[in-house]
Amino acid sequence: MATHAPFHPTAKRRITLDEHLPVDHRLSQVYRVGAGLTGLVLLAFGILGLIDKVGFFDTQGDTVGGLNTNGSLSVLSICVGLLLFVGMVIGGNFASMLNMVLGVVFVLSGFVNLALLETGFNFLAFRIQNVLFSFVVGVMLMVFGMYGRVGSALPHDNPYWKARHPEQAERERRALRRARLQGRTRGQVQTRGQMQEPVRRQVRGRSV
Repeated sequence: MATHAPFHPTAKRRITLDEHLPVDHRLSQVYRVGAGLTGLVLLAFGILGLIDKVGFFDTQGDTVGGLNTNGSLSVLSICVGLLLFVGMVIGGNFASMLNMVLGVVFVLSGFVNLALLETGFNFLAFRIQNVLFSFVVGVMLMVFGMYGRVGSALPHDNPYWKARHPEQAERERRALRRARLQGRTRGQVQTRGQMQEPVRRQVRGRSV
């Protein structure tokens, strides 16, 4: 007796977005935009900070674009900005994960540096405006990174929904394939009927 092998939810493994598909392409574009815009801001901030030639660990720092900075913060901003540009170029799930991880890092950095304000350990020369900026950038990166990944009403063509519900996604894929095959079969039958109708009429005419 023939037996059918059970379906194994292998789709729960690492997700790779196929940018040829409309849904995957849109998600990847959002991740790229989030990483690119944030990387550009950080890169500009870091470069302007280095131009001012502020001391590397100067806790007083200097002001750039309304934010306090020193040499170490400028170099760190450039490095993170370049990393985000790499995420923008790669796109896909990598950019999404990078946005989320760096978003969490920025939020944690805001809390840590808030505790270090007005102390001798404030090596990044943070001020309260830097703390608020860190919170805003962190939340923004997390929003960009989580777009299309979380929520209770994700569409069923979403790749992350498919990864979390592999069995249901497989059933829907098979049902869609059967529906397409049935529709194609009906179309072929109708076409044959239309082609055979003139022949039937000729046969009827002769018999009359």
